[in-house]
Amino acid sequence: MTVFESKITLDQPIEKVYAFLSDLNNHEQLMPENIYNWSSTKDEAKFTIQNMAKLSLKVSARTQNEQIIILPTEDAPFAIEMKWTVLQSGTETLATLIVSAELNMMMKMLASKPLQKLVDHQTSALAKPSF
Repeated sequence: MTVFESKITLDQPIEKVYAFLSDLNNHEQLMPENIYNWSSTKDEAKFTIQNMAKLSLKVSARTQNEQIIILPTEDAPFAIEMKWTVLQSGTETLATLIVSAELNMMMKMLASKPLQKLVDHQTSALAKPSF
């Protein structure tokens, strides 16, 4: 399993950050420009990654003000899990995105940089929305 991780500290209460992340409708705001054909509900999101693949994701578990686990609902090019965790630190919230992917050597060479870039983009984009 290959793990990609990125963290950000937000000057927001944990309840607001968790509420934002637990609704997949909000995740479009966290996506890079090469994502299109976005459609979503609170629990599911479907989109296309330019020149790569179509993905369908679904929230598989939520733990109030702690974590959200998102898994593919259809065949993905490889097994993948996205996990957002939130942790209160004084008046701030530490948000962490961990993407775990089952990559063979060839896929690891091709997908590692784009996946790390995606994880970093999503956490930095989390600083921009108004909660």
